[in-house]
Amino acid sequence: MSGVERRAAVHAALGEPARLAIVDALLLGDASPGELSAELEVPSNLLAHHLRVLAEAGLVRRVRSEADRRRWYVRLVPQVLATLSPAAWTPVVAAPRVVFVCTRNSARSQLAAALWTRRSRVPAASAGTRPGPGVHRRAIAVARRHGLTLDPQLTRHVGDVVDVDDLVVAVCDNAYEELGHQHHERQRRVPMLHWSVPDPVGADTDAAFEDAFTELADRVERLGAAVASDR
Repeated sequence: MSGVERRAAVHAALGEPARLAIVDALLLGDASPGELSAELEVPSNLLAHHLRVLAEAGLVRRVRSEADRRRWYVRLVPQVLATLSPAAWTPVVAAPRVVFVCTRNSARSQLAAALWTRRSRVPAASAGTRPGPGVHRRAIAVARRHGLTLDPQLTRHVGDVVDVDDLVVAVCDNAYEELGHQHHERQRRVPMLHWSVPDPVGADTDAAFEDAFTELADRVERLGAAVASDR
């Protein structure tokens, strides 16, 4: 298939309003099929059809939850969207601060907050649902390789950090599911976002941490263009 044909297939997949709405819903975070069905008010069988069309065009893919292997999340493949004419981004979320959350607050959330601070003027913080005693040594190393500095001792509990108006970004499946997506959103003015970023700590290799850093940097760049301070 030529480049033009691939682009045409992407345009065709996006030419149906429900599928375009699915892509819009996944621009800033990942979601389970059930969450998409509820948010977009699309029956599950019809949603499955739309997701299949989007997957065949390369626009989305499914990833299994690291917290509950029976659960799946749908994630956007932004590189495919990049082959189309770029959209003019305007801020879509207003928040006084962005807080990145993972389980131990030892790697992904720390890296995301550091990347955000370099990318945006909106303040950032990080926290964990079950914070560890310190930041992982490979997270410190990968940050240093990319010109960022992490405090090796600074880990904090989400309950001590998050305010009701913060934009919370759960950068791992465990934190997202532990916080409880639906319950959490009902009490918040700003919806919580979810990034299903694989945990590099399990592999414990420089390559795994580089992969996590690269994905977080890409997501921070996209989100940074969509968030404005409400102060």
